[in-house]
Amino acid sequence: MPFVKEEYDICVVGAGHAGCEAALACARLGFQTIMFTVSVESIALMPCNPNIGGTSKGHLVREIDALGGQMGINIDQTFIQSKMLNVSKGPAVHSLRAQADKAEYSRRMRQTLENTEGLTIRQAEVTELMAEDGIIKGVKTFSGASYYSKAVILCTGTYLKSRCLYGDVVNHTGPNGLQSANHLSESLKNYGIELFRFKTGTPARIDKRSVDFSKMQEQKGDERVVPFSFTTDPKEVQIHQESCWLTYTNGTTHEIIRKNLDRSPLYSGVIEGTGPRYCPSIEDKVVKFSDKERHQVFIEPEGLYTNEMYVGGMSSSLPEDVQYQMYRSVAGLENVKIVRNAYAIEYDCINPRQLYPSLEFKTIQGLFSGGQFNGSSGYEEAAAQGLVAGINAAMYVKGKEPLILDRSTSYIGVLIDDLVTKDNREPYRMMTSRAEYRLLLRQDNADLRLSKIGYEIGLISQERYDYVVEKERLIQQEVKRVQQVNIGANAMVQEVLKEHKSTPLKTGTTLAELIRRPELSYEDLAEIDEERPNLPEDVKEQVNINIKYDGYIRRQLKQVKEFKKLEKKKLPEQFDYDQVKSLRIEAKQKLNLYQPVNVGQASRISGVSPADISVLLVYFEQKNRS
Repeated sequence: MPFVKEEYDICVVGAGHAGCEAALACARLGFQTIMFTVSVESIALMPCNPNIGGTSKGHLVREIDALGGQMGINIDQTFIQSKMLNVSKGPAVHSLRAQADKAEYSRRMRQTLENTEGLTIRQAEVTELMAEDGIIKGVKTFSGASYYSKAVILCTGTYLKSRCLYGDVVNHTGPNGLQSANHLSESLKNYGIELFRFKTGTPARIDKRSVDFSKMQEQKGDERVVPFSFTTDPKEVQIHQESCWLTYTNGTTHEIIRKNLDRSPLYSGVIEGTGPRYCPSIEDKVVKFSDKERHQVFIEPEGLYTNEMYVGGMSSSLPEDVQYQMYRSVAGLENVKIVRNAYAIEYDCINPRQLYPSLEFKTIQGLFSGGQFNGSSGYEEAAAQGLVAGINAAMYVKGKEPLILDRSTSYIGVLIDDLVTKDNREPYRMMTSRAEYRLLLRQDNADLRLSKIGYEIGLISQERYDYVVEKERLIQQEVKRVQQVNIGANAMVQEVLKEHKSTPLKTGTTLAELIRRPELSYEDLAEIDEERPNLPEDVKEQVNINIKYDGYIRRQLKQVKEFKKLEKKKLPEQFDYDQVKSLRIEAKQKLNLYQPVNVGQASRISGVSPADISVLLVYFEQKNRS
């Protein structure tokens, strides 16, 4: 019986946020790329929350954009509300978050993919990997067709052997009732790939017409919208915004949940998978935070052309009748009508320690992996990994060195390093607290940090790169000037200081010293800075931050210098650490298991102590000498 046989440079399995970034990167770098999806309707689908960004996730989106990815551009074109979070805190934790029109977000991304040269979209279930002698050769689909390629990227999301559950109802489907992928897991196991069973969940979607908004607090977007993409003109995103709404659970809600815990598959033992600690179901919140009298519930629109609304903060796997009782106990939802039930979804994913920091599998050359399949959660984490996996698959086919982003360069570097180095037994979520050098890795300077890398790879245009180089020059020039401008204690200066409730000057000082005062900023002092050049807003922002946080920035740069020393000390591949006699037994076991690529990575493995690192340094120093 004849079967279809086709050849491509790179195969991408999955068309979620990771698959989209991976496929676009490969095709834009000039490779014939095919992207498989179980349903073309699921391209860039948002099966859970209708937003992009948020605390630390906004950083990831900005970094994706700075490297030449698509997510930031796509959300700028399709958002319906935008907000900068944590503005009362320092710039290191400012994070952009936007509500998306879900259907429009998916449609725009699909349109981009369909019009990218060298990219083919194929609706088919990939059921098998093809590999010989530890080298990937391609994939097979359910129909028996073979697609040969030089590299394969797995971005299967939550579709592998997935099942959706609420109460006693179990549907063997992917998210939103889409077809699950039930055959690839066996093929992966046959190649010795270790799988985990993870779970995540989503709340109900409700009918807007059945909500009483008068009992809720309106949550409006920012007056001045900041775009995600550095290429988006800020003037283009100052649009009319939709409101979100805040309400709360209460004692009655919690009592309904407690009474019915035995009917939740989470607590009855039906669900085997481990759920995300930082995005718990409402059942988990009520049980684990029993001292709390109420929990926030955000009612968020799913788009401009639908009445469906998302009940943020109340994901659940309780039975249908309990869901009605529970939601209707919340202020403003007394007569609510459910459009789609809340459910938990369980799926297969890999243990990410099987990957190099390039996201290539250690045991199969040319096989890469990105997204929730790597044991992470969230659209932004997925897109970031998809982009890196796509870039590195392209580098592999070109025969070039992979792109490795370390922890001092980016949140993406922190994310990937945590996945491949740490023992992840639950879905991983990015947080600002995970980034040691977060004052350097701000979302506002992602273009300055990463555009050069994007340009060298080939995903950033010459024009865009030239703009970043010029921006950097303007910032440095202006910081230097401001440090040299002397301000006298004249009447005009004292008036400006008084206006901003700042201590009057007794003697002259520099403009930089005034900017360092907590209550003042670069912008506030324009009136008394006669020689000030006319600069773009983004340059002014960087000048202000660089001067205000100069001491802290210098300190972190010093720490990064020390960090880089260990990252540069490479370790041999497939090394037998039992040879290093002075290492503790646990350290030998962990190092043999993880096979770190450098001493820095080795130092971050759980169970490897600073004393073990000292032993390693001495051992390899002596070995190099001999």
